[in-house]
Amino acid sequence: MNDGMSRDDVEVIERETPFRGYFRMDRYRLRHRLFAGGWSEPMVREVLERGHAVAVILYDPVRDEVVLIEQFRPGAYAAAQSIDIAAGMSPWLLEVVAGIIDEGETPEDVARREAIEEAGLEVQDMVFACRILASPGCTSETITIYCGRVDATDAGGTFGLTYEHEDIRVVVVPTDEAFRWLADGRFPNATAAVALYWLQANRERLRAMWP
Repeated sequence: MNDGMSRDDVEVIERETPFRGYFRMDRYRLRHRLFAGGWSEPMVREVLERGHAVAVILYDPVRDEVVLIEQFRPGAYAAAQSIDIAAGMSPWLLEVVAGIIDEGETPEDVARREAIEEAGLEVQDMVFACRILASPGCTSETITIYCGRVDATDAGGTFGLTYEHEDIRVVVVPTDEAFRWLADGRFPNATAAVALYWLQANRERLRAMWP
C-alpha cells in the first residue's frame, strides 16, 4: 500500500550518467514526499539501466510437465565468492526461459523468440502472469512473466546462441517435482521462483483452459 504516493511525489534535481557500457549507470540527485508530510532532504541515488526483460515458464498441461533450463550465471559465481552464506551455491542455475526486450519487440515477441532459442520449443498459447522489479533499490529493470503452453513430448537437449556464448541445457520435470524443488530451495533465481509460485497457484485453471 502506498497511501496514494506516485511518481509525481518525486522531484529530480539533477541526473547525470557517469558510466555507459553494456549497462548504463545514472546518478540522481532527488527528493521525495514523506509519509509524515513535507519533503525529504535531497539525496543521491545511483540506478543501473540495463533494459527490461521477459520470462516465460513453459508448461505442458497434457503431460503436466514444466520445461526448465540450466545455464552458467556469472553473478551466481561472484555471489559464491563474495559471501559465506552463498559459498555452496552452484553458478549453474535452474531457471525459466528469459531474455531482454530488444528495440521494436513486444514482451510477447520476446517470450516466443526465447522459447525457441533457449529450449527449442514453440509456444502455442500464452497468458500473462505478473510483472516484477528485479531489484528496485538499484535498477530500473522490470521482468514481465508469462506462462506458455508447449508440447514437451520431445523436449530436451542443449541450446543457446553461440555468438552470445550460451550453453543451455533443457530440463523437463513433472510439475509436482518442480514444486518440491521449489519448496526445497533449489531456485535461487528469483524470477524462476516467482514463475513457479504463480504456476502452483494457477495450474488447475490452466489445465481447464488448455485441455
